[in-house]
Amino acid sequence: MFAQISAQAQPQAGGGIDIMTILLFVMLGVFIFMMFRRNKKTQKQQAQLQSQFSPGVEVMTSFGLFGRIVSIDEAENKVVLELSPGHLATVHRQAVTKIVEPVAETHAVPDDASALTAEDSLTHEAKAGTADETPDETLKRLNDEGKKDI
Repeated sequence: MFAQISAQAQPQAGGGIDIMTILLFVMLGVFIFMMFRRNKKTQKQQAQLQSQFSPGVEVMTSFGLFGRIVSIDEAENKVVLELSPGHLATVHRQAVTKIVEPVAETHAVPDDASALTAEDSLTHEAKAGTADETPDETLKRLNDEGKKDI
C-alpha cells in the first residue's frame, strides 16, 4: 500500500517546459522592461525641469504652493520660494514640480460696452446719431423711436 502512494506522488517523467511557463516569463520580462523605461523617462523629464530653475522663475510645488524662486542651494537640494512679498518658504528641490508660464490675454476689453450688447452693429450705428448731436437730443430721439415701436 505504501508503495502505491509513493509512486503516485512522484512527478511524471518528461519534464519539458510547457507554453504557459514560457509565456509567464515573457510577460514578466515585458513588465520589468516597461517599468525601467517609465522610470528613465520620468527622471529625464525631472532633470530637464530642474535645469530650467533659476532665481525669478514662477513655479508650483507638488503640494500646490505657487511662488517665485529666490535662491537655490545645490549642495543641500533646497529651493527658497517667495510665496508673497516678504513671505519665504524653503522646500526640497524635488518638491518643485512645475514651472508656471504667464497666461496671455486672448481678448481685448472694448473701450465701451457696445460690444457687449446683442444688437447688431448696423442697428447700433443707426441709433447712435451724429457726432453733432448733444446727449439730450440723442436721449429725446431714442425715446421718440421707442414710442413708435410700441
